[in-house]
Amino acid sequence: MRRLLSVFLLSALAAACPARADWINLTGSESAPNIAEIYVLDDHVKVVLEVYVGDLLVFERLLPAELLRDAGVTRRSDAERLRLFSTEDFQVVTETGKKLRAELELIEPRVRIDRRGPFKFMKNPLTGAPLSQPPDDPRVLYVELLYHFDGRPPGELVFVPPLDADGMPRVTMGFIAYHKNVPITDYRYLVAGERLLLDWDDPWYSTFENPALKRKHKTGLMGFLYIEPYEVRHEILVRVREMENWIDLGLRGDGYIEVDELAPVKQKIGEFLTTRNPVLIDGESVDPILDRMEYVTVSLQGIKFLQGQERVEIPGAIVGVILTYLTDGIPQNVTVDWDMFTDQIQQVPVNAIDPAGPFPGFVTPEYPVHEWVNYLKTYRIPTVTEVSVADTLAVGSIPILSVLCLVGLVSVGWQFAKARASGGPTRALIAAACALVVAGAALYPVARVPVGRPGSLAARIAPEERAVILESLLRNVYRAFDFREEEDVYDKLSASVSGDLLADVYLQNRQSFEVQRAGGAKAKVKDVEIVKLDVTDHPERRGALAFESTWTAFGTVGHWGHIHGRKNQYDAVLAVEPVGGAWKITGLDLIEESRIDLYAQPAPPDSAAGRVTVPEIRATGSGGAP
Repeated sequence: MRRLLSVFLLSALAAACPARADWINLTGSESAPNIAEIYVLDDHVKVVLEVYVGDLLVFERLLPAELLRDAGVTRRSDAERLRLFSTEDFQVVTETGKKLRAELELIEPRVRIDRRGPFKFMKNPLTGAPLSQPPDDPRVLYVELLYHFDGRPPGELVFVPPLDADGMPRVTMGFIAYHKNVPITDYRYLVAGERLLLDWDDPWYSTFENPALKRKHKTGLMGFLYIEPYEVRHEILVRVREMENWIDLGLRGDGYIEVDELAPVKQKIGEFLTTRNPVLIDGESVDPILDRMEYVTVSLQGIKFLQGQERVEIPGAIVGVILTYLTDGIPQNVTVDWDMFTDQIQQVPVNAIDPAGPFPGFVTPEYPVHEWVNYLKTYRIPTVTEVSVADTLAVGSIPILSVLCLVGLVSVGWQFAKARASGGPTRALIAAACALVVAGAALYPVARVPVGRPGSLAARIAPEERAVILESLLRNVYRAFDFREEEDVYDKLSASVSGDLLADVYLQNRQSFEVQRAGGAKAKVKDVEIVKLDVTDHPERRGALAFESTWTAFGTVGHWGHIHGRKNQYDAVLAVEPVGGAWKITGLDLIEESRIDLYAQPAPPDSAAGRVTVPEIRATGSGGAP
């Protein structure tokens, strides 16, 4: 009985959702045969390489001389070869033209990291072609290199991959770069020398000279306006460092937000934002609910929540704040008067997301108003309505008012016959008869009294109606949790749930709602599908039905332009019975609950992933560096 509550609670769908990001990298560079991850730190640059086993020859200078001698290859000493690698193969060059010397930190054979995440089986939305795939052979040589600065950190760095005599890249290499913990660019191809302009005061503003090398989320302020049935949400992403333009956060240091500072800083930012960027709904000011505050970070798949209680580096620290405004249905017009700009941020990306989809835009000091207008001409707000027994049960019914009209018509006919035989007036009787005929026809669909038929209750439900009943009841239950006011939730639940089950589900929802208000996400179920269904008379409840069923529920959480989706499958036996002329769920025995991977595909055949050995270098080609 206790496990049945998880079927109805949307929190079960919201937790640990696999991510479906708002952006897909269409370059395919994260699947390139060779990968370089570049980290610019206070006193050195760390370069992490994954070298494809088929391109080992290009990186031969990294291999220890002892291993090369064991393979019958004679080369210079390790130190000399590493010097040549730094100056001729993978170069890190300062603004003065100095090529930094590399120090080999780690080298070992590994299996490639799959960086495609949930997109691995998706297709390019522009062309329909599959996204780029990594090599079939997953073996790579994993290398960590440190390029140390001499003296003060440089203002610029140029990264040069292995090039041939004509300046063309010798291998295909994808790369990503970070300044401290801040990503400077999303995965891109490194095809030539790329110049990085470093901002040591605020690494968020370090940029590559090449405008194509940038991250998607590049500003320290972003706004999202969600318009949904019964609520409007204004969601804001703001860097902690940008917030210091308006309020004193009381941070003890410039490098980190310490663990004991995390909650107070987040609370200060949330409360401050309730007083800024005023929102009007249909021309009226509505008080916001400070609904949620989270530390997030910019990742390759969009916005990610920071898990755990560890101190956070200030340059990349972002707080997401959700302000909720309750509405009746869907408004006709919503405006946000954006009043937060800085010298660095003169254009703020804003998105309006309604049931038709996202509408991106931006605001500036000259044009600060972000407006949404309701153009949803065909959209209908999902409703909760009782499932009528009379409409779904195959029983006879008597149109009682029409029958009374028929009785009256017989009486008028008898009076008409008598009047005609005696020569009396008949005009009024004819008018009365016509009125009774019209009234009987008009009243035929209404005031029908069901007449039960003997036999099994289950047998009296048409097979095509069974799935409709269950799907309608489940949709009603899920939709009830779209409301925020407790009275509304209880009222909507009572349309489809009855008895002790109604009280249990309602009380459990109150506890779940407190968790959501404390920071948990609230999902909304978008689709319910009946997979399997067998209906019989309930063995323990007289007058009830046993719906032995399997169904799936798909729910989503959309925050800060990023969508999380989760699909669960349930096997259960539900007790469903007529209550006050409507079908209602009065009991439930949950047999199994399982999560469906939205991105699962058949696994490809296993590749022979073994150790990378030196003789394989000679098999890849001839020649090589001295």
